[in-house]
Amino acid sequence: MSKIKIFCFGFGQVAKNFINKINSEKIEIDLSITSRKETGQVTFEKIQFNSYQFNEQNIDKEVVNEIKSADYILVSIPPINGDDIVIKYFEQTFKELNNCKWITYLSATSVYGNHNGEWVNEKSKTRPSSLNGINRLKAEKSWQNLASKFNLPLQIFRLSGIYSNELNILKRLKLGEVQLVSKENHFFSRIHLQDIANILFKSLDKFKKNEIYNISDDKPASQEELVSYGSRLLKIEKPKTTGVHELESEMLKNFYKDSKKVDNKKMKEFFNYKLKYPTYVEGLNYIFNNIV
Repeated sequence: MSKIKIFCFGFGQVAKNFINKINSEKIEIDLSITSRKETGQVTFEKIQFNSYQFNEQNIDKEVVNEIKSADYILVSIPPINGDDIVIKYFEQTFKELNNCKWITYLSATSVYGNHNGEWVNEKSKTRPSSLNGINRLKAEKSWQNLASKFNLPLQIFRLSGIYSNELNILKRLKLGEVQLVSKENHFFSRIHLQDIANILFKSLDKFKKNEIYNISDDKPASQEELVSYGSRLLKIEKPKTTGVHELESEMLKNFYKDSKKVDNKKMKEFFNYKLKYPTYVEGLNYIFNNIV
């Protein structure tokens, strides 16, 4: 693969790990990103690139040219006040793409809402109950409409709960930040950050437009199961259990509204991908033995 031109709307943990993966494969990258901060040059993993200011108050005009000339566009900015701000400010620019091979919109499995602990796949009903899920689904539909309007090469990744070597249940347990909530038949799915980066990398060569993929590992589990395993690894006492009604955090309350198991067969089959961390067991074991 020759030099590729990538434009990232937002440069959070997923985008950074994606670029790191490409870099590790010795592929030359012409990278540009957006940030809420003032425009300037940035260095990441020995790659020097331009970071263009993009927020609802200030937009660097050069972003338009970067969109038009990109080979790959990764969109990881969440909805703001219910709107996808990339489409809000740059809808007409996407009509003028020159050589774009894909646009990947990073969504979330919160779009499915509550399925009472049953399995969901990409054809399941989307009935989000949380504000985050409602806004994510609205953004997905906006991107699908835009792709249809301008015949854009769009794929949507619905990400399960992300954990990484830096941000994980083991670290939170050690810091005493885990609130263990008891709720019967509550399942959620997760995915290691490295697996997301690997699948994004796979999609550079293997791509089909207008597709949605659940990005998730093989083992949905309850929070209690995850916390119990983490506590045993660390050889610490499991936190005391509290009830859902005792929660003060609105985000946590929303989390416990939804129970579902996310099916990842489509992702694994299409990208012919074998998960590096197929379950939280492998993921937490690696973190425990190498990071913590």
